[in-house]
Amino acid sequence: MADLSFEQAFTALKRGDVQPVYYLTGPEELLKDELVAAIVGRVLDATTRDFNLDVRAAGDIDGEALHALVETPPMLAERRVVVVRGIDQWRKNARVREVLTRYLDQPSPTTVLILTQGGDGQPDPSVTRSATHVPVTGLKPQQVARWLARRATAAGVTLDADAAEHLLAAVGGDLSHLALEVEKLAVAAVGTERVTTADVARLVGVRRGETVHDWVDAALGRDTPRALSLVDLVLSQAGVTGVQLVMVLGTALIGVRLARAEADAGTPWGRLPGRLFQRLRAARPPRLRDWKLEAETWAGAARHWSAAELDRAIAAAANADRRLKSTTIADERGILLELLLDLPRPRAAA
Repeated sequence: MADLSFEQAFTALKRGDVQPVYYLTGPEELLKDELVAAIVGRVLDATTRDFNLDVRAAGDIDGEALHALVETPPMLAERRVVVVRGIDQWRKNARVREVLTRYLDQPSPTTVLILTQGGDGQPDPSVTRSATHVPVTGLKPQQVARWLARRATAAGVTLDADAAEHLLAAVGGDLSHLALEVEKLAVAAVGTERVTTADVARLVGVRRGETVHDWVDAALGRDTPRALSLVDLVLSQAGVTGVQLVMVLGTALIGVRLARAEADAGTPWGRLPGRLFQRLRAARPPRLRDWKLEAETWAGAARHWSAAELDRAIAAAANADRRLKSTTIADERGILLELLLDLPRPRAAA
């Protein structure tokens, strides 16, 4: 059967289009859990859910148990839901695979079966042929913003637009981390009408202008003093490591190098952000901010760098990455400071 994206699956559920068998793969376990909850909520009434919902780990089920689960009729309802997590554990279990294959050929009209597979393993083609496959590999930056809004609303939190933007800038696109911060905001904001940027800064511990992206923007803008001053502030934030900072900066430098190459090839400066946005949509690199914002940032920074300077800067970032991953002598802070000082600076600043 054809694949559905994560958002397509949600849209279909809103229309009442429920498939007999779902196969969820990919590394984003939080999104899988949300989709499973949405399917269960669409199929089952709260009053009969306890009688008609079975959630099992694949490793605890043999062929006989699987057959019983999927063929049991619903109680006081039209359908029941069976969730089996981690079916990659069945790869070596011939008996249970035989039962699953037979069921997929003729699924019960009164059962909705949800199969999940963990990690980055390849989907099983014998399952994707018959089930509705939903690869859950992450969200685009624009989708992360919409996901955050939905998550906050579900938690009873009303975020100002600026507060949501700052939360994304401070935490990044890690959905698990974002979900944790939303839960903390929900507890701290009890009795508060709206959560402001100041509330987010106080709770998360990251003030406006002191995020990872502010540090990167300072480096791209060739404002070395500001970038140096932000190292300690950014590096002390929860979940931030030297390797992560170098990876984010390295990605941005490559983006600016692409922008410089496009400009040198004749793309007018006014059309450069749009051209970069098209490149980002085609490549879909992970863990970036809003693609339009990144395209505008890279295009603006490219005006202040030559191609040769960017090549040297990228080489310096690669060297810092190697040192961070291999050395036991210099600390993260020292390597980051040296990286910033190694970046080519404008002649006047030098």
